[in-house]
Amino acid sequence: MSIHKTIPEIQEEVDNYISQFKEGYFSPLAMVARLTEELGELAREVNHYYGEKPKKDTEEEKTVEEELGDLLFVVICLANSLNIDLQTAHDRVMNKFTTRDKDRWTKK
Repeated sequence: MSIHKTIPEIQEEVDNYISQFKEGYFSPLAMVARLTEELGELAREVNHYYGEKPKKDTEEEKTVEEELGDLLFVVICLANSLNIDLQTAHDRVMNKFTTRDKDRWTKK
């Protein structure tokens, strides 16, 4: 059974993990580079599963879920290092989409 966590709980869990190491968070620039790396890995997996490029027999088996998890971890690290509350960031973005873009798409 999975335990559902709030965004603040997830941010705290990641911070507790990173805080146990002397090195702490990487610099924001290094984390953006890492985001790019992880996004590339996600794109590769999506291409293997849903695109025209099958995996080579020699390639390690990974999943889209695993790559999304890696990407999420780095996003949370970046937010934490910049003292950004992702719940607040999410709420602001959703407000933007539900107001500014409310009539942009055809509703069901």
